[in-house]
Order: sequence, then C-alpha cells, then structure tokens
Amino acid sequence: MASGHLADTYVAALQHDLEELDPDTTLVGVVRNPTGWFHAAVDENVPELGPPEPLLESAKSAEEALKMRGFCGEGAHNAAWEEVGFEETYRAHLEESASAQDALESLEERLEAGESLALVCFENTAKKRCHRTMLREYLENA
Repeated sequence: MASGHLADTYVAALQHDLEELDPDTTLVGVVRNPTGWFHAAVDENVPELGPPEPLLESAKSAEEALKMRGFCGEGAHNAAWEEVGFEETYRAHLEESASAQDALESLEERLEAGESLALVCFENTAKKRCHRTMLREYLENA
C-alpha cells in the first residue's frame, strides 16, 4: 500500500522560501478563519480542522491578559494555551466533531493513497505552540 508523507509548516515559511517541501506536496491549510493572503499561499483550506471559535476566542483573551501582566508575545501565547486547556479542548474537538472526523478521514485516505500533505497555519512553532503540530501527531498515530 502506498503511503504519502505528512509534514507541517507555517505560512510565512512558505512565503519566504524557508521551507523545503517536495513540489508535489499539497499545502493544506488548517485555519478556522483564513485571510485572502493565506488562501493564496495554500492549495486548499480545511477550516473544520482549525480550533473551534470559542477556543480561539478564550485563548486570545487569555493571551491579551497575560501581555497586560508583562508577558512577551510568545510567552503570553504559550501560557494562554495552558490557562485555557487548549490541547485537551482541541483534541476533544478532533475526536467529537463529526465535521472534524470527516476531514480527518479524508486526509488519512489521501495519505494512504500516496499523496504528500503539508499542514499549514500561521504560527512559527520555533517560538509558539500550534494546533497543527497536534493535528500532525494525531494523523500520524491514527
């Protein structure tokens, strides 16, 4: 059985040629609310695999509060993840949402058929935590 390669990256790395991916790799955005310029950087977007809107809002609110308390941008982002239980809530979304399950199944089938995919969102994971790395690990362990 053929098996495609799974990677993940962030949009700025693609825009500035910082990421070396096979040219046949399909760039799959996993962003709940993509911008026009994000759409231009990827081949497709699967919003069902982005974090749910209430989770995004609570994380953003916690991040802003932490910045007001003196945290740097990256520190506030990462601490907010802990404060709102981001990982647990996002994992529950992947496991409980019918639309997320359908999207995951589609990506799994494409990988099994030999297609190479790169999951794409906004965060540079050298400094900030990101749901797309959790999503990649989830798919790798499926």
